Amino acid sequence: MKRFLTLTLILSLLSMFATPLTSYAEGGGEGNIDNGGGGMGSGTGQNYWNTNDEGVRITVIRDHDRVPVTAPIDFTNRTPPKTIMHFGKVSKVQYTNGASLTPNTSVYTYVNPQKKLPFIIRSDRGQATIEEIKSYFTDELIVRYISEATGFDYDTLINGNYKLLLEPVAYITFQGAKMAMTAHEAALYDRLLNGGLRSKMVSLTHQNLPLAMFLETSDLGFPAWDGPTDSRVNNDQIITSLGLGIVRFHDTPTTPPPSQSEVQYRTDTDVITSVRLSTSAQITPKKPARVTFSIMGSSYTVSNIVIPEGESQLVWVKWRTPSKPQTVTIEVHALQGQLSISRISASIVDLNQNPPPDPKATDRNNSFQLPAIPSYLAKNSASWGVWSAHWHEYWVWIANWRWYGDGLGGGYWVDHGHWEDHGWWEYDWTGYTASLSAEQSVVPDSRSPSSSSNRMKSGYGIEINSFTTLSSNAPSSHITGAQHAVSYFPEFAYQTYWRLHDNVERGYSASFKLKRNEYSTYESRVHFTPIWYPDGPYTPITRILDAWTPDGMLTLQLQETITISGNLFSDWHIAPQKTK
Repeated sequence: MKRFLTLTLILSLLSMFATPLTSYAEGGGEGNIDNGGGGMGSGTGQNYWNTNDEGVRITVIRDHDRVPVTAPIDFTNRTPPKTIMHFGKVSKVQYTNGASLTPNTSVYTYVNPQKKLPFIIRSDRGQATIEEIKSYFTDELIVRYISEATGFDYDTLINGNYKLLLEPVAYITFQGAKMAMTAHEAALYDRLLNGGLRSKMVSLTHQNLPLAMFLETSDLGFPAWDGPTDSRVNNDQIITSLGLGIVRFHDTPTTPPPSQSEVQYRTDTDVITSVRLSTSAQITPKKPARVTFSIMGSSYTVSNIVIPEGESQLVWVKWRTPSKPQTVTIEVHALQGQLSISRISASIVDLNQNPPPDPKATDRNNSFQLPAIPSYLAKNSASWGVWSAHWHEYWVWIANWRWYGDGLGGGYWVDHGHWEDHGWWEYDWTGYTASLSAEQSVVPDSRSPSSSSNRMKSGYGIEINSFTTLSSNAPSSHITGAQHAVSYFPEFAYQTYWRLHDNVERGYSASFKLKRNEYSTYESRVHFTPIWYPDGPYTPITRILDAWTPDGMLTLQLQETITISGNLFSDWHIAPQKTK
């Protein structure tokens, strides 16, 4: 019998430390309803959540490249209305990789599991325990049921290469409309409403729901949560760290992901290094924050940073890496707020170090088997934003009455008051996005005697040309176009050797061609296929790298297949030399 590892999540204990207002919403059912007394911000009977109006979104994730391999499904004990407004079935991994929040009015689909879910989101009447949650989602019968519901083979699911991503879902009434959302979706929706959701449903959307599940240890690119478990959290904290749990199986590698304080850059490359600045008290234009990056003896200061109370934003610097491989330590300092990290170790590497060796006509590889094509982690879109603030005037008359007597027992009052501005700072969020697209052609070398553009004989060369486009609404100081491309080949099992490309056209519309091959008689930009390569598909892959944004590097994997049929020996003709 195969055994499961522990579920890497913790339930928050927030309801043990808080006493939310309890009343009954219209239609019955116990809920947290704001009537001005707390618990739900400034909500009304139009904005409420009932205990156990909840579910869990489940997605099967391939571990090595963090790619969802099933469509997410929602388990729930409830029967939500078919007309409930939702955002489709999108997982936290997909949102992190750039999926956009899209309201959806199609029929909401869900699964009522044969064995009922335990309480997930805590309330004063819903006292779930972490032991119940772990026991439920690591039970073999439940895992088999998830396998059946997702259409994913059970034995494959538990072979150690896949994980279950769990996300609590809340069914709420917001502004009179029934809605379904995960914690991640609630944070994205609140951003779109400029805080409108938080103002009405804060105890649920920014406390109970996101803190219902979080990770004990980092996994699938998400960090462990070491923040408070009994207080409200902000949108950035939810998006990066909260509202998720993970089930992993016995053969899953336990090596932790690289520390967030360690990054890798290429030599001679424009990069963007970013940190997150958070604040518990508002940072205003009267006393804005400043963040300074110290890099290789130079200082870069980002000033005039303003952030509302309890929020955060990315702060970044664009700089060019040195031409020689080395390790660069980046120190970051801020006079206000709290930085996500204060020291970054950047490893600067040279990609042009492992070109393939000179191919020989005598090369053989009788034991060759066609390798599986690897799937590198891709990120083709990013989003970030910047806070700004303006003063909202609110003039108040300050009275100062004085009595003026006439000496005869009479007199009059005079108000010597004045106007005072009792206004406040209002904050606006300017959001930016960037997306990277690319296409590629893999064709026989123009000097080879190929009869078509997708078929050739082994031993001849191929040309690989890539074209990329970066689309963004951000200023140039926020972004770079793609700057590097590197290709890997099946004869080397997509490792050991690779070829770097030249960036022949730079900018947001960049193009790449293979570097000139030192073993080519004509110094062509080609890669020679091995003479021994068997007939069939030949698929090189190309990674597009170094399109930078404050939200990280955008990267894509491209691949095109060309068919090998025959070899160059068949083009040779040997005949006796004619004599006079």
